[in-house]
Amino acid sequence: MWQQVLNAVSLFRIIDLIDILIIAYIAYRILMLIKETRAEQVLKGLVILLISTQLSEWLGLNTVNWLLRNAMTVGVIALLIVFQPELRRALEHIGRAGVINISLFMPSENDYSDTIEEIVKTVQSLSKDKTGALIIIAGKTGLNEIIETGIRVDGKVSSELLSNIFVPNTPLHDGAVIIKDDRVIAAGCFLPLTDRQDISKQLGTRHRAAIGVSEVSDALAIVVSEETGVISIAREGKLTRYLDSKMLRDVLVQMYAPSHETKAFNWRIWREWRERHGQNMDDDEK
Repeated sequence: MWQQVLNAVSLFRIIDLIDILIIAYIAYRILMLIKETRAEQVLKGLVILLISTQLSEWLGLNTVNWLLRNAMTVGVIALLIVFQPELRRALEHIGRAGVINISLFMPSENDYSDTIEEIVKTVQSLSKDKTGALIIIAGKTGLNEIIETGIRVDGKVSSELLSNIFVPNTPLHDGAVIIKDDRVIAAGCFLPLTDRQDISKQLGTRHRAAIGVSEVSDALAIVVSEETGVISIAREGKLTRYLDSKMLRDVLVQMYAPSHETKAFNWRIWREWRERHGQNMDDDEK
């Protein structure tokens, strides 16, 4: 036995180590991607089926083994159909993390600072008046399918324009506004709702829509509750509530940061906010 171990070690190459690390990293990313989703429970079911299939073969249960093998063959096709949204999300996630990232427009600080201030000013005003609102800041992922559900606007971002869109009892009030760079692309848009069941029952359709669009894209969703005026944001499927104007501004600066600065979401902001307020800011927060 020891001789076999020594032989295996002697034949082990650096390229083998790299190969193992790559597979381990891919497996880790897949597990993180499906964490707290429907696919997590399906993965557990597949593991149980694989173990059951192998056990039935060892025990000589031929009929059970035949049924399990055929069920798994058909199940693979069924999984591709049922979990099409999760597969799409995974591919989009891979695309956003790609090494090729060419931008034809390099914004400067002045190009986006005015836009940020207009958005913050609007959200502050809506929050004070307890006017419900849902604003989506588009990232790299295209949102044309969502934009087509609303009304094209194509106007420069301004507090006056955004505030008028969300005036209660107007045609565009209940939909979402889509912003790309410094332009309001569309208003009155319908968003996909999240399927998650662990979200607080106190959160309404706007919050579920914000989480939903952040699950299928890299967009940032800003929500103003019409019941409480609380400002929330959703990104990467996570909802954070009780933001103030400074916190919102910091988040938008990160979102609009030029590519020569960090475009990654700055989690230092979240840590400072937690330390300062001592609150749990997960999406199940009341």
